[in-house]
Amino acid sequence: MIFKELGSTGERLSAVGIGTWKLGRNQEEETEAIREGIRLGINFIDTAEMYNTEELVARAIIGREGLFIATKVSPHHFRYDDVIKSCSSSLARLGVKSIDLYQLHWPNKQVPIAETMRAMERLVKDGKIRHIGVSNFSVEELKEAMGVLKANDIVSNQVEYSVFVRDPQDGLEAFCAREKISIIAYSPFSSGKMFGPARSESIEAMAAIGKKYGKAAAQVALNWLISKKGVIPIPKAANVPHMRENAESTGFRLSREDIAKIDELGTGGITSLSSRVKRMPKRATPFLSKLAEKREKLRSRHGI
Repeated sequence: MIFKELGSTGERLSAVGIGTWKLGRNQEEETEAIREGIRLGINFIDTAEMYNTEELVARAIIGREGLFIATKVSPHHFRYDDVIKSCSSSLARLGVKSIDLYQLHWPNKQVPIAETMRAMERLVKDGKIRHIGVSNFSVEELKEAMGVLKANDIVSNQVEYSVFVRDPQDGLEAFCAREKISIIAYSPFSSGKMFGPARSESIEAMAAIGKKYGKAAAQVALNWLISKKGVIPIPKAANVPHMRENAESTGFRLSREDIAKIDELGTGGITSLSSRVKRMPKRATPFLSKLAEKREKLRSRHGI
């Protein structure tokens, strides 16, 4: 396993992490998959209160040391007291004393970012979280958030990034590189859409590239992201074979020529989740709040 620094923190994260969005259908198998990833050297696991997978992560990491655990606070919890309360709930669900990376899940224009970041800095001061990150933030939203912090830095921005979704290349990736903010790339397989018929020619091209390295097209797609300084993909894996394939995507290095070939592939008409949300009449917050509320009702119903 190779490792990358998180921002300028000195923290060493595995070059590929473990995403947990949409897990939970077969928790026994998924727990074993996460444990297999840890055995293979992956130390970075990402979850969120909105995903309803923090308890799954907790079961997978029992007795494991040297891990870096990240989670997120939902945008409808961005008021000062709500941030503090959400963090305490996540700590309890994860079964940890401190969260390594606590992230704002989506921008929320209905709550002043200064109020939210004041709560985040309080959590750092109290030792409940170690680092502050954001997710789905634009350059302007990042600048605003950075400008209100008093004693801490934003160390990461989690955004959708893949061979077929390249929104970060429109200025965000360059800005983050200058500011030493890591990009955590979620949906590196475009939520499975990269394997659809509209992308078959591109998949065949990556499969052909992969043959030279003894790797599959999906591993080539991950390695394309890994080859970018400051970018850490977090693919989901619901079973052990898939987790092994993800972990083994770090065991080779694409040549410059092959990276250039992948750069030339079309996006196949895939639009990022962030772009779709931004086109909603009132942006992300109401939509995401309703989703999060459903998750919370489900949790309460099952006593978790």
